[in-house]
Amino acid sequence: MERLLPTLIGVAALLLVASSSLFTVDQRQFAMVFQFGEVVRIIDQPGIQFKIPVLQNIRYFDRRIQTIDPEEPELFNTREKKNVLVDSFVKWRVKDVEQFYKSVGGNEMAAVARLKQTINDGLRAEFGQKSVADVVSGQRDQVMEVVRQRANLDAQKIGMEILDVRLKRVDFPDKISASVFERMNSERRTVASQLRSEGAGEAERIRADADRQREVLLAEAYRKAQTMKGEGDAKAAAIYAQAYGKNPEFYAFWRSMDLLANVAEPYRSAFLALPELYGPRSVLDKART
Repeated sequence: MERLLPTLIGVAALLLVASSSLFTVDQRQFAMVFQFGEVVRIIDQPGIQFKIPVLQNIRYFDRRIQTIDPEEPELFNTREKKNVLVDSFVKWRVKDVEQFYKSVGGNEMAAVARLKQTINDGLRAEFGQKSVADVVSGQRDQVMEVVRQRANLDAQKIGMEILDVRLKRVDFPDKISASVFERMNSERRTVASQLRSEGAGEAERIRADADRQREVLLAEAYRKAQTMKGEGDAKAAAIYAQAYGKNPEFYAFWRSMDLLANVAEPYRSAFLALPELYGPRSVLDKART
């Protein structure tokens, strides 16, 4: 028993030394080994690592992608001196942990505050050069990329990297939204009225052109009809003249009979109508025969 106790004490001491000499680095972390307050080693690979007990201590830094998402939108001025509320977010991460520690002492809150100020300054500068239409739709992606690149240059100085800058919403303050919408509505009404006026003018022009074409077509049709009628009359007269030349006496007789028939036709019609009005049906039949 007396021999077993020193052995147990020795094993416990060995385990204590081993536990204080080993540490684990997660894949989501950087680790820095300090000795007497000085950085002696930086570990950026996951796994089990060794350190000198008591003399060395470990500090961990998150290497995952972080998000800066302000609770309230910021108020910026555009090129037209109009106020807009901008709601944005930023994606960042620690890229150079040694530079990050040297620049801000590994203080994430101080680093985030600096990034917020840099992003804010970049957005203010870009919005001041753009119109409302540009930042809402026209050049939105371009504005965000310019802000990201500028912010990333400053972030690299403190060992960080800006991965993305995005606008969630660009809106007018409540006090001017109504007036802006009313102005836009008035502009749309003006445009609609102008388009209706232009449409009415175009419709009138089309109707006038159609009427003109109608008159031209009718005149051309009348001209062609008169021409064809004249040609027909000329051919008929030629035929009559040819027939008259072959037998003048028969032609004179035929023309007399034709003229007589035309003159007597009204009297014949009146005569045929008398039996129906004043006499029996048999008298009408006899007259018709």
